[in-house]
Amino acid sequence: MKTGDLITSAVSNAFRSKTRTLLTILAIFVGAFTLTITSGLGTGINRYIDDTVSSIGAEDVMAVTKTSDSTAGGIPTGDPVEYDPDAVASAQPGPPGAAGSVIAITPDDLKTLASIDGVLRVEATKTVTPDFIQHDGGTRWVIGAGSLIAGQTVELAAGTIPDSASDEYQVAVPLTFVDALGFDDADAAIGQTVTIAVSDPTRVQHEVEATVVGVAEETFTGGGASALPNQALTDELFGLQNSGVPADEQERFASASIWFDPHATAEQIDVLQADLEDAGFTGTTVADQLGAFTAVIDAIVLVLNGFAVIALLAASFGIVNTLLMSVQERTREIGLMKAMGMGSGRVFSLFSLEAMFIGFLGSAVGVGIGMLVGSAISTALADGPFADLPGLSLIAFDAASIVTIILIVMGIAFVAGTLPAARGAKADPVDSLRYE
Repeated sequence: MKTGDLITSAVSNAFRSKTRTLLTILAIFVGAFTLTITSGLGTGINRYIDDTVSSIGAEDVMAVTKTSDSTAGGIPTGDPVEYDPDAVASAQPGPPGAAGSVIAITPDDLKTLASIDGVLRVEATKTVTPDFIQHDGGTRWVIGAGSLIAGQTVELAAGTIPDSASDEYQVAVPLTFVDALGFDDADAAIGQTVTIAVSDPTRVQHEVEATVVGVAEETFTGGGASALPNQALTDELFGLQNSGVPADEQERFASASIWFDPHATAEQIDVLQADLEDAGFTGTTVADQLGAFTAVIDAIVLVLNGFAVIALLAASFGIVNTLLMSVQERTREIGLMKAMGMGSGRVFSLFSLEAMFIGFLGSAVGVGIGMLVGSAISTALADGPFADLPGLSLIAFDAASIVTIILIVMGIAFVAGTLPAARGAKADPVDSLRYE
């Protein structure tokens, strides 16, 4: 029997007992459907995290603070710490809620950072704390101020990212502030002028006018109450905020950003962080900041996938039962095929192909319906509870994952069909022909 005939025969034989085969396919469908949904959940969330990573910072930039006794690995220890006059208050890079104080970074520290092997560029982070933002004499709204790093991108509802190379004062306002500032929509805010106020140490308030060039979307990492000024506006606000402060005192920064090779491997980044630690600094990458998010998500998806695999293993017993019954019912037929010259290998292949075909049908139906249901759920959630997280597709699919799921199910089906196929291959033709 030729290979083509073997495949055709396996497909037709699979439906000799339609009810039994359909029940087996249904069992496989449950496992494949579950695996598709859980895999899509992991793909969707991780894809959203990857898409929004650049809104936190560029992948080749590391936030650096000076290590103090109050921190261990960049995280506050909570133990009593002796007062240090060089310490400044700062939000620590790392998991949400990690806040404390760090030792101020000085111009000499910036030179030290620049001399470390692997550091391409160093830039002090200027922290600006606005009093309010206002448009056209309207209500004054409390707002924070973020910072833009070269290579960083922002999810925008309208407009463009503020140009750090421009001398004009530009700002991107959060989408949540559009209505509050009196704009009809995000597009209407573009090109408008807003007033941002800061106070110096003597509590004198200074106001600066800036042009709105972009409206930033809110992401799962936050940022919904922070404006994003360009470098010129940041420098102006920082200078006004420190009016009257001696120049040497102004050059005390809570943190700095260092740039490294964007193609650096994980091992090279680890070495750079170790060198920073030896020099008395703590470096944190975007991956470090998001590590907790991705670890939790991956763990949840792994557990859910475990349930799907259990369902598939249960379905494999259905395949064994179906094919064992098929071998028993076709004993005389197997004997006749072997008497006519079909080898044991061909008989084994016939039943193995039958098992794989059943696995393919169950997985294809499960994956297909899983994608339809998953897409419908994702769309409903995006238009409802997750409407404030634009760009989030909670359940997403990619071709590689879909093909992998089908191949895994077919592999399980093949293994499950091994025992019945081996029994059929070992059948003695004479005894099989005598079988009643």
